[in-house]
Amino acid sequence: MSTDTQTRARGPLEGYLVVDLSRALAGPHASMMLADLGARVIKVENPGVGDDTRGWGPPFVGPDDNLQSTYFLSCNRNKESIALDLKSDDGRAVLRDLLLRADVVVENFRPGVLDRLGFSPEAMHELNPSLVILSITGFGHDGPESSRSGYDQILQGEAGLMSLTGSGPDDPQRVGVPIADLLSGMYGAFGLLAALLQRERTGEGQIVRTSLLAALVGVHAFQGTRATVAGEVPEAQGNHHPSIAPYGLFACRDGSVQISIGSEKLWATFAAEFGLDPARAEWATNAHRVRNRESLKAAIADAFAHFDAVPLLQKLAKAGLPAGKVRSLDEVYQWDQVLSQGLLIDVEHDVLGKISLPGPPLRFFGRADTAETTNTTHSAPPVLNQHGTEIRDWLNRAVEGI
Repeated sequence: MSTDTQTRARGPLEGYLVVDLSRALAGPHASMMLADLGARVIKVENPGVGDDTRGWGPPFVGPDDNLQSTYFLSCNRNKESIALDLKSDDGRAVLRDLLLRADVVVENFRPGVLDRLGFSPEAMHELNPSLVILSITGFGHDGPESSRSGYDQILQGEAGLMSLTGSGPDDPQRVGVPIADLLSGMYGAFGLLAALLQRERTGEGQIVRTSLLAALVGVHAFQGTRATVAGEVPEAQGNHHPSIAPYGLFACRDGSVQISIGSEKLWATFAAEFGLDPARAEWATNAHRVRNRESLKAAIADAFAHFDAVPLLQKLAKAGLPAGKVRSLDEVYQWDQVLSQGLLIDVEHDVLGKISLPGPPLRFFGRADTAETTNTTHSAPPVLNQHGTEIRDWLNRAVEGI
C-alpha cells in the first residue's frame, strides 16, 4: 500500500494506491470513486495534451491562456496528475516504479494497446503479483466485435437503451448523460473492490473486466426479462412507466408534475383525492390501468387542469402520494436537500481558485449511527502534471529507502 509525506484524506480506502491509466470518462469515473473513498489516485496523462477530456468543450472556464474544461472537472476530483510518455524509456520506467507500489491499475484502452507498450496484464502481474487490474472496454475484451471503439452514444444504441428512451418507438433518444461510461465505471469500481477483498484472503491480484456494453445490458432490469422471459420487445413510450399506472409526468394548469402511484392502496387514495372511481372496471387493478392507460391519462389530465403546480404538489404531499417536480440543474444545486447530503463541495483549483463541484454520493456513519465519518476534505481536479515532480521525488525516496 502507498505511503508518502503528503496529508491525504481519510476514508475506507486510505493507504491504497491506484494508478489511473484511463482517459475520457468510464475509467476516470471509476478511479474518482476510489479517490472519494480515500485511495491515493495517481492519474497518468500524455505530456502536452493530457486526458482527452481536457479538450472537450465548451464550456471552458478560466484565463484565455489556460482554459479548463468543465467536462474534465466532472470526473477527476481528489486525484494527482503526472505526465508520462509511455513510448519513452523514462515514461515506462516511472510507470514500472508506480506499478511496483500500486494496489490497483485502472485502464480503458482498446484491447491490445497496453500490450504493445509493454504493459500487458501478464507483464504487470510479473512486476506485482498482488495488483488488481480494472480493464474497461467498449464491447468487451474478447468476442467478434471486441476491437470496435466504444463511445457512449454508440453503445446506448447498440445495447438497446435508446430503443427504450424517447417519446415513442419512432423517436429513439440518448440519455442526457454518458450513462454507459458512468455505469461501466461504477460496475468496474464494484468489481475491483471485490477483487481487493479476495486479495486479502489469497494475497494474489487478478483482472476485473467490464465494458460499456455489459454495463448497459446489466441495467436492462425488468425490460430485459420482459424480452427474455415474456418474449415481448419493449419500446419507448415517453414519460410513463411501462408496467405501473398512473406513474409519470402529467400536465397541470401552469406546468407539470410527476406522480408515482405504485400500489393499490395509493391508487385508492389518489382516486378519492381527485374524484376518480377506483373500482371502475378498466382501472380496477394495476394491470387493468396499464392496459387502459390512455383513458386513465385523460381522466387525470382533466383533474389536474384545475390546479397550478405548487398547490397540486402540496395536495399530493398532504395525501401521502409520491410526487415531485422536474428541476433544472441550477435548481438542483440550490436545493437545500441536495446541500444537506453533501452533494455540492467547494475545492481550491490551481488555476480557477475556489470552485464548486458535484460531490460524492456516499456517506459513512459509525456503529449504531452514532456519528458521521464521511470524509469532507476534497482536492480539485489536477492541472496537467501538477504533481509530477512530487511523485517522482516520492518514487526516488522509496527506491533509496528514505
